[in-house]
Amino acid sequence: MKTPETSVGVEENYTISPQSAMNSSLSRDQLIDIPIDHKRSRYPFCIVWTPIPFLTWILPFIGHMGIATSNGVIRDFAGPYVVAEDNMAFGRPTKYWQLKSHLARGGSTGWDSAVREASEVYKTRMHNLCCDNCHSHVAMALNLMRYDGSTSWNMVKLAVLILVHGKYVKYVHIPHT
Repeated sequence: MKTPETSVGVEENYTISPQSAMNSSLSRDQLIDIPIDHKRSRYPFCIVWTPIPFLTWILPFIGHMGIATSNGVIRDFAGPYVVAEDNMAFGRPTKYWQLKSHLARGGSTGWDSAVREASEVYKTRMHNLCCDNCHSHVAMALNLMRYDGSTSWNMVKLAVLILVHGKYVKYVHIPHT
């Protein structure tokens, strides 16, 4: 049975598709589509990325990465013993990859818990560009939530996937990467 492509409003800024609404076995996490707000830098359930000046220009696959909570607040391992909140070390995101909350163990609650736990762990760690960095922080969060049933997330896998799946916030950002 075909359903229309329009969405039915649930709350302000939240929508569900008519097809999803008809399937009562879906959880609330599967129904809500929280929109991205570029102006406010809110990227719910996203991995975000921004270039590192000079370094990204030479090696385009290297950049700074963070992970956002269910309400879009970005957490990033910004330096030794520092996990920033809504203040990325190298500026606002230029790319984002929105993931599906229902693929996290525990849905949006599990997502937020894993991001919080990974952030607390990384507040006790020394930053190392080569092996324990912002990508590792994001990988730990994804492993803790067992995103998509996996515990094999790592910095290399994330670097490749943000290149493949990442969307630019603005087309003007393309030359910077």
